[in-house]
Amino acid sequence: QVHIEESGGGLVQPGGSLVLSCAASGSIFSFLTMGWYRQARGRQRDLVARITTGGSTTYAASVKGRFTISGDNARNTVALQMNSLKPEDTAVYYCNAVIRGSSDARPRNYWGQGTQVTVSS
Repeated sequence: QVHIEESGGGLVQPGGSLVLSCAASGSIFSFLTMGWYRQARGRQRDLVARITTGGSTTYAASVKGRFTISGDNARNTVALQMNSLKPEDTAVYYCNAVIRGSSDARPRNYWGQGTQVTVSS
């Protein structure tokens, strides 16, 4: 069993900053990726940013240059630094981890419960 715990989020004014943190615990043999997705009201869940255990990163075009993802493999954590926030960044943000539970297990997707980010004046 794997547990994903998120922290951070909240209300911030346009142009402000927030940090989202995520920690994975439980039966973890190895990670493939950890990252963040977001879902605005009435829209599908989309990738925001993700990082591999090797440190390679992927960002959505809409957040490049404003958001930075970082990971700590030893602690099974990932953080998302969000700067220059815009009202269109308002959404529920979900932490995602692709994990192997053992050396011969297939990778599985795990999700956090989500944290609300609201950008408004």
